[in-house]
Amino acid sequence: MYKVYKFFLIFFFLISTICLTQAEELKIYYVDIDKIIAESNVGKKVNKSLDKLIKKKNNEFKKTEEDLKKKDTELVKQKNILSKEEFTKKLKALEADIKNYRTEKNNFNKNIGQKKLKATSEMVVYLNRILGKYAKDNSASLIIQKKNIVIGKTEMDITKPILEIFNKEVKDVKLN
Repeated sequence: MYKVYKFFLIFFFLISTICLTQAEELKIYYVDIDKIIAESNVGKKVNKSLDKLIKKKNNEFKKTEEDLKKKDTELVKQKNILSKEEFTKKLKALEADIKNYRTEKNNFNKNIGQKKLKATSEMVVYLNRILGKYAKDNSASLIIQKKNIVIGKTEMDITKPILEIFNKEVKDVKLN
């Protein structure tokens, strides 16, 4: 019985020593992907282009909206002057214009969302390549996204060096 106890004690000691040695060899880092995408030169360029496009289109939408409101006001003023058939005809034309306006606005918003998603996806592909190369060069066992970390040493945060590499390697992303 004593020999069995001694055997299990030595076995447990060896297993725990091996596990501790392997755990010390692990290199785990974390990176803030959202920050890299938002603060990188390419990310800023994409956001600036999209904001410019949105602002321009919103001005056009505002102008169209004002025109539709004017048409509505004029139609209300002419209600007693026009015949019932003519009034109904103009009202249906106005409703069709409003429907077209709403459809165009919704399509534009979907299109902008798709462009942003596509650009972000392309940036993430580049970022994954960079992270893979970084992991290989620095013998990293694991790189985790920062938003999944509760607490960690700041020395394990590689966001800044990855951002620098990303800015050097990625110059442009298409906004098709």
